[in-house]
Amino acid sequence: MQTSKYMLASERDQLWGLTVTTIGYEEIGPNDPYPTRGHADGYYFDLAKGRILPEYQLLYIIEGQGIFHSQTLGEAPLKEGDFFMLFPGEWHSYHPTGPTGWKKFWIGFQGRNVDDRVRAGFLAPTKPIYHVGFHDSIVRLYRSAYDAAVAEEAYAQQLMAGIVNHLIGLMYALERNIELKSRNQSHVDLMNRARLRIREELESPLTIQQVADDLGMSYSNFRKLFKEYTGLSPATYQQDLRLQRAKELLTTTSLSIKEIAYRLNFDSPDYFSSKFKIKTGRKPSDLR
Repeated sequence: MQTSKYMLASERDQLWGLTVTTIGYEEIGPNDPYPTRGHADGYYFDLAKGRILPEYQLLYIIEGQGIFHSQTLGEAPLKEGDFFMLFPGEWHSYHPTGPTGWKKFWIGFQGRNVDDRVRAGFLAPTKPIYHVGFHDSIVRLYRSAYDAAVAEEAYAQQLMAGIVNHLIGLMYALERNIELKSRNQSHVDLMNRARLRIREELESPLTIQQVADDLGMSYSNFRKLFKEYTGLSPATYQQDLRLQRAKELLTTTSLSIKEIAYRLNFDSPDYFSSKFKIKTGRKPSDLR
């Protein structure tokens, strides 16, 4: 069984940065032929020959298992709770295996938003499979996108683009957190404690060395783990939060720039203004 919808996008839609081309759901029983019929031109493929698409697709297996082949990766197994991503211009083939067949959703899309993530290395043909497990929230997102495609109301492309971005973000974050926790759950707990303490003490003279000491870690090891977990060094994390807090104080209070600088433990008003401009592109006085 297969249900699918193919979408059109106007030139105006394409300026949004991401447009959806196709979305669907299929159920393959243990003896059902595969691939299923009913695909539009350019989407059907022969298992032996595979295919090359001009777009990205994000597929999610909710039941069953299978095999994936691609030009870059070679062969890899697929199981329930796996995302796998297809890249434009990349040869691929896939099919269900085992006694139960599979159930899966897919959504196809294109646009510079995704191209930018590939160029930045967040997404790559070398890693098309993400092991995140089964999540009902993911199923609901696919269904919401399919409902929007079927209804095809005004600005459906923008709505579906938001859902695609949500799916990609979930896929990336879920697997990353699973990997971090599998290596050492205690480290994850420590970094969460560290982030909470830094956030709660933005207006105190708390140093990163104090945080490391209180967690029973050396500064260098703490900094390494913190950056691995958050993508930022602890000092940068603390400073960026203080600058964020400064924006709030500048726009919601009558405190002077000097008072805000010292309240947030910057060395001087000039140093505060310099860092604020580097971060925001404006001087504190401009924002006020």
